[in-house]
Amino acid sequence: MIWKIGKRESTDPAEFEKNGGPLVPSRKRIGLVLGSGASRGWAHIGVIEALEEEGLPIDYIVGCSIGAYVGAIYAAGGLKSLKDFVLKMDGKKVFSYFDVVFPRSGLLNATKKLKELFFMHTEAREFSELRIPVFMVATDLQSGEKVVLKSGSLLDALRATMSVPGLFAPARIKDRWLVDGGLVDPVPVGVARSEEAEIVIAVDLSGTIVSRTRTMPKPADPETDVAQEGQPDSERSYAGQLISKMADYYQMAETGLRAKIGELFQQESAAPDIIETVTTSIAIMQRRINRINLAVDPPDILIEPRLGELRMMDFDQVAHTIEEGYIAAREKMADIRNLYESASG
Repeated sequence: MIWKIGKRESTDPAEFEKNGGPLVPSRKRIGLVLGSGASRGWAHIGVIEALEEEGLPIDYIVGCSIGAYVGAIYAAGGLKSLKDFVLKMDGKKVFSYFDVVFPRSGLLNATKKLKELFFMHTEAREFSELRIPVFMVATDLQSGEKVVLKSGSLLDALRATMSVPGLFAPARIKDRWLVDGGLVDPVPVGVARSEEAEIVIAVDLSGTIVSRTRTMPKPADPETDVAQEGQPDSERSYAGQLISKMADYYQMAETGLRAKIGELFQQESAAPDIIETVTTSIAIMQRRINRINLAVDPPDILIEPRLGELRMMDFDQVAHTIEEGYIAAREKMADIRNLYESASG
């Protein structure tokens, strides 16, 4: 609870004892939980914009995977910069931010590029530099335990919470190998509760309901898109398209890197490629985990953007994804407002 005496506010009522006078409940603290969801994660931008538009304060942010990334940038004051960047960066450019490596513990090396993708929007390096407390959820690869990261290096914590098993190598933090928190808690409501957030608003990106205004990929532009070797899109599987895109995105990279891509992803075009297999499998698992976790520990408000038509690696639908997050939050705004006003003095 946040208390006030006069115009001053504090979470510690003892702070006001020396001043005398009655303590008045000012408002309850709001915790925003941003779930995992790969390319669907840009919906978090729309959700935050809707809450800010309504003038609702956010006291805590709990994030998992892409939710931790968006939440940390928002807490550092860089959300507008992030939005402008991702709207300009179409799907073709996403994979150029990762280095393909020979398989050991992961196919993609994200350390250097994650640093670039985070620090281009903020100068904050440590959790203590954020204007809003942020908690990131990761998974201990050995024990399977949920690990909450809330101090120290932001980059190390982001590497851990965003390390999708099979795609990215685990992150080493304090003698523990950590991977994506979505393996155990894709929408970590319980963490917000444990940090004494009295109103918990959670964003679940794992839903299967499609958008009312379903957006399909733009037609190929002969001036900007690489030719598809004369093969109609209707005859190309999603897996084949993704492999082709990844090769095309690295067109400007050195010959050796392109050769490694070919070695890693060459296969039957009708078969799901390794990235689709991993991400789709994790998405199925996370939906099931969410059903259980949210039934046991439901948030006060659950926001579920209609993104069922998007696969986890559909990074070419940024504007649509942000819009769906905004719409989903606006649809819940009356409930949020009623809960907030009834809880506030």
